[in-house]
Amino acid sequence: MPPVRKFSKEEIIISACNIIKTEGKESLNARRLAKSLGCSVQPIFHNFTSMEELNKEVYNHIYNKYKEYMFKAHQSKIKPYKEMGLAYIRFASDYPEFFKMIFMQQTSSTANNIIITDDINTDIIASGQELTHLSYEEQHEFHLKVWIFTHGIACLVATKTVEFKEDEISSLLEETVREMLIGYKYEKGEKK
Repeated sequence: MPPVRKFSKEEIIISACNIIKTEGKESLNARRLAKSLGCSVQPIFHNFTSMEELNKEVYNHIYNKYKEYMFKAHQSKIKPYKEMGLAYIRFASDYPEFFKMIFMQQTSSTANNIIITDDINTDIIASGQELTHLSYEEQHEFHLKVWIFTHGIACLVATKTVEFKEDEISSLLEETVREMLIGYKYEKGEKK
C-alpha cells in the first residue's frame, strides 16, 4: 500500500480557493475539497480542526489577494485614488467569486461601517485627500458616496450583468467622481 500523501495547510487553502474561484463559495465542503486534492477528508481535518477554521483561513487568503490589488494601485504615481477604484473593479472582474465572497454577502452592517472596518480605506481616504483637498472627515463622507458608486459598478462586473471595457470604466469613474466632487464642494459651500 502506497504511503498516504501529506498536504500542507497552504496546499489545502489554495485548492479550496480554486474551487471557490471556479464553482462559487457554496461548492466548498470537505468532500468536494478532498476530491479536488485526490484524497480522503482526513488530511483536511489533520490540518484544520473544522470547516469553520478552514473557511476563515480561505477568507483571509482571498482578502489578502484583494489587498494586493489595492496596495499596488495605492503605489501608483498617477491618480492613486482613481487607480484604487479601478483596482476594486478589476478585482471584481478578475475574481468575481472572490469579490462576491468578500463584498456581496448579506450583513446587517451600514455602508459607513464597511468603510470604517476595511483597513484599506484609510489609505484610500488619504489618497483622496491629496486629490480633493478636503479634511479627513469631509473626505470620509465624500469617499462613502464614491465607494457606493464604485461598488455598484464592481457588482455589475462581478455578476456579469453589464459588460464594460476597462477604458469605459476608467472614464466613467473619473468623470463621475469629478462631478460628485464639484457637487459636494458646492453643497458644502452653500451650507457654510
